[in-house]
Amino acid sequence: MLYYLLLLLLLNQLLETGEASWQPQDYLPDLAKDGWEEDVKELRAMAKELPDEVMVVLVGDMVTEEALPTYQTLLNTFEGCDDPIGNADTPWAKWSRGWTSEENRHGDLLNKYLYLTGKCDMRAIEVTIQHLITSGFNPDAQKDPYRGFVYTSFQERATKVSHSNVGRLAGIAGDSNLRRICAKIAGDEARHEKAYQLFSEEILKRDPDGLIMTFGDMMRGQIVMPAELMTDGVDTNMYENFSAVAQKLQVYTAIDYAEIIGHLVKRWDLENLEGLSPEAEKEREYLCKLPTRYKKLAERSMNRKKKVNEEDPEVAFSWIHGRTV
Repeated sequence: MLYYLLLLLLLNQLLETGEASWQPQDYLPDLAKDGWEEDVKELRAMAKELPDEVMVVLVGDMVTEEALPTYQTLLNTFEGCDDPIGNADTPWAKWSRGWTSEENRHGDLLNKYLYLTGKCDMRAIEVTIQHLITSGFNPDAQKDPYRGFVYTSFQERATKVSHSNVGRLAGIAGDSNLRRICAKIAGDEARHEKAYQLFSEEILKRDPDGLIMTFGDMMRGQIVMPAELMTDGVDTNMYENFSAVAQKLQVYTAIDYAEIIGHLVKRWDLENLEGLSPEAEKEREYLCKLPTRYKKLAERSMNRKKKVNEEDPEVAFSWIHGRTV
């Protein structure tokens, strides 16, 4: 398909390989070495200062990363984008496996870090991960690569924003180790974001009407977050509760959502896109106005909460031994 040539060019530029790539162990104490006890004590001493709210968003991000099997499965459902034998030599198959191998590091690293902190109920977290993978999720891609690439263009950036902001909060709390971990993961997401946005850009060059109509339709339905079916088996509103904490800490907010739309509009230069059909032109105009509209709505909602001094009720999270945030 049209994006295969681009995939060939991108494989070496936007994917790390083998020994040259970072690994989770690079950021964790080596328990096989003498003196590992002191390294663990140092890690725990820094993590001890992390507020429970930060732990909740960190766990939520980790659980999302650990549902990677669902995401690879979905990548290979796009028409023309599959790996029919499991180790196909096609550019897309190489990309999807390489992307998965990089993403796999994120959940591994955060999971091990959380375990070593001693601050979390790891079994409750593991139950949440299993539930999320079992439940799956539907990004409404409809097997359509156009929809799939618009979704991943958006979602990779959203994930980058979230990890970056958790790292910022970790730095404020004095955990330089977690700050470095989050920065490294966010760096991966930035490369992946760039790749999917380039795939979409190539489609836009060849079928501008098709991509614009797809983008507009997806924005009208809003982007579904991959962990929306998150539960620990007890809290059926776990994703909403986790999202409320993320919003409160400004880890990922409605304003971020609006700004991501704005980034894609700018990245694909929709303001200057010409030669569209009348229907696609209407969608282009809608998309160009959408970021400002969403941002105003988000700011209005936040200001309303401040005026009435409205706060979200405290919620207990099994991930942190039932403590409330």
